[in-house]
Amino acid sequence: MRYVSFRRPDGTPSFGRLDGKTIVELATDATPSLKAALADGSLAALADGATFAAADIVLLPVISDPAKILCVGLNYAEHVKETGREQKAHPAIFVRYADSLVADGQPMVKPAVTERFDYEGELAIVIGKPAHKVAAAEAWNYVAGYAAFNDGSARDWQRHNIQFTPGKTFPGTGGFGPALVTPDEIDDLNALRVQTRLNGELLQDQPVGDMIWDIPTVIEYVTAFTPLAPGDVIATGTPGGVGDKRTPPLYMKAGDKVEISIGTVGTLTNRIIDEQ
Repeated sequence: MRYVSFRRPDGTPSFGRLDGKTIVELATDATPSLKAALADGSLAALADGATFAAADIVLLPVISDPAKILCVGLNYAEHVKETGREQKAHPAIFVRYADSLVADGQPMVKPAVTERFDYEGELAIVIGKPAHKVAAAEAWNYVAGYAAFNDGSARDWQRHNIQFTPGKTFPGTGGFGPALVTPDEIDDLNALRVQTRLNGELLQDQPVGDMIWDIPTVIEYVTAFTPLAPGDVIATGTPGGVGDKRTPPLYMKAGDKVEISIGTVGTLTNRIIDEQ
């Protein structure tokens, strides 16, 4: 299944199932959001409601109000190499905030205070049930599905000090979408390639299987120090090829189109606009 969060033509937030170019609404008064449906376990049992043409609604980020967004840094060897950093024994983890993300088709906002606005194509996972101190061997049982993610980064602000957070959380700087794709839609997750295109040029292209710390390992590590709830998001890291490490550097600017494609997970597309 593929689930999307969206605004109805009247502006009301909702969620539903994506069937081709049609969206079947699943929201109810008791379960008004995709996060709520994951939390109460009702997603598979919800009855079909109204239908909308995809062209008539506005997508929201897959989970519009996640309580936690955790991001894995330096999780592909090629990216570690291009940054000149030393590979550590444990994952680098930082956070984003919900208001830093926009949906597929919505503009990502280049902050006025930076000219070093960079792309990072990533696979995101969405947690499907409460997860705390989860062993890696059990981790797949906690994954509700996948989506594409653009960890848009203000590189200068990211490097003001040793913590990444300031460069990762400007409002509207990241993308998350288009849909939550359930695991049964994917034959071989490791074979899917994380690909980033800027104005049509392929700049990142590595298989998910190249991760240093795979998804079960990341879930085990993260849930060892913080409980996760249904609807929480983990962005699993970006491959090599970021703009900041190219010669010359390549950054996103107003008018650019950035696309993150991950095989059957889908393609996340955003235009870049300047902060107003």
